Amino acid sequence: MDDHSIQESKTSQLDEMLREKLENAVHKQTSKVFMHDIAKIACEHTPIDLAYAASHLPQDVRPSLYDNLPNRDAKIQFIINTDNDTRVVLFRALGDKELKKIFDKMPPDESAWVLDDMSERRFRKVMELIDAKKAARIAEIKQHSRGSAGRLMTSDFFSFQMDMTIKEAAGIIRDHPRIDFTKGIFILNQAGELQGFVPARNMIINDPDLPLRKVMRPVMHKVLPDQSREEVIDLVERYKVSSLPVVDIDNFIVGVITYEDIVEAMEDLTDETMARISGTGEKITTHEPIFNRFLARSPWLLVTLLAGLVNVSMMSSFEKHFGIELVFLLFFVPLVTGMSGNIGIQCSTVLVRSMAMGMLHGSQRTDSIAKELLTGLFTGSVFGVLCGLLIYALDFMVGPGVGLSPVAVSVIVGSALIGACFAGTFLGVFSPLFFSRMGVDPAIASGPIITALNDFLSMTIYFLIAWGLHILIF
Repeated sequence: MDDHSIQESKTSQLDEMLREKLENAVHKQTSKVFMHDIAKIACEHTPIDLAYAASHLPQDVRPSLYDNLPNRDAKIQFIINTDNDTRVVLFRALGDKELKKIFDKMPPDESAWVLDDMSERRFRKVMELIDAKKAARIAEIKQHSRGSAGRLMTSDFFSFQMDMTIKEAAGIIRDHPRIDFTKGIFILNQAGELQGFVPARNMIINDPDLPLRKVMRPVMHKVLPDQSREEVIDLVERYKVSSLPVVDIDNFIVGVITYEDIVEAMEDLTDETMARISGTGEKITTHEPIFNRFLARSPWLLVTLLAGLVNVSMMSSFEKHFGIELVFLLFFVPLVTGMSGNIGIQCSTVLVRSMAMGMLHGSQRTDSIAKELLTGLFTGSVFGVLCGLLIYALDFMVGPGVGLSPVAVSVIVGSALIGACFAGTFLGVFSPLFFSRMGVDPAIASGPIITALNDFLSMTIYFLIAWGLHILIF
């Protein structure tokens, strides 16, 4: 077992143990014993672990866990690391004075996205209570769209003039211990424009009297506040940048995006992509009304419903050409649609991944498409022939009165499966390219729309081939 698996196992065990402790405390008979146990648990575990465990508690108990955290820093960590539901519950339970103390001490960049879980009316009230400079900074960050570099960046970073010495800069760093300098120190010219950065290691190994311009390195990568998080993630992942400066159009640094920020952005992006793949843009929360969940899911399910009705109509149109033979061939419809759908999704997934990694361009694009087409067609051919042979070998599947011999059934189903897999392959290969050209996230190609189209095409081809072979040969 690798280190990651071991660590994952340890955290899972810790989460399970902590959930059991909290559940046992909740079921205590008296409030006095309950509060004693909650206070003990809060002291024994870190606020981050408690933040993850809080989502498994009844909503009315979560504020009690928060109240028993040992200090203000622990409460801030708890709010930052817990889930949206718990934050909503806490914001409803906490008074204005308590919220003021929390957000006066919480960094502006983290305050901005935490406050997204607060109602607009309460948000405006909190902004009036906290320090005016911090409120202005939070409002400035919230002006940027949620998927932009401006919302990912932090305003807590060190920047110095290039003529300042290492010793002078170190003194300022010591006076601000809450700001992390290990991600780098940014160097400005007299006009305030970004010129370079100094790694933390260079601050330690060099002569303290050296000016920063002597030990700085050039900034190779930077972004504007309105650039998308996808662009930021791609930049950081490709060049392994530990901290990415955010500058305005005049090259004045306005914030820094750390690798930790990128990890959180990737998690959010993954959640959103999975939602789109499943055919819903829903953000699942326990307090979300059922009707709102229905509205988020129903458009895509309506597409599936309509496609299903079209499929039924299509099958009915073939009924006049088959008698009991049609009924028997219907037994193989799940097999045909399942095989062709899976082959199409495999092709689609590979291409979507290549597109996300920027690997589909120039000659690589043509080569990747050709390989996926050939792979899908070869796979469909192999399994179509194998299916036909297995059906022939299991000739007891063809009962008396069907009107078709085992050879006829095996040839019809095998050939139809090959044709359906061909359709699934073409759909899986070209649908991501089509959606990308139309400006739609190609990940949706694996969702309900493509699934519904695949079912319709595969069944249509299945019955067309079956009807054609029945008329021409059998």
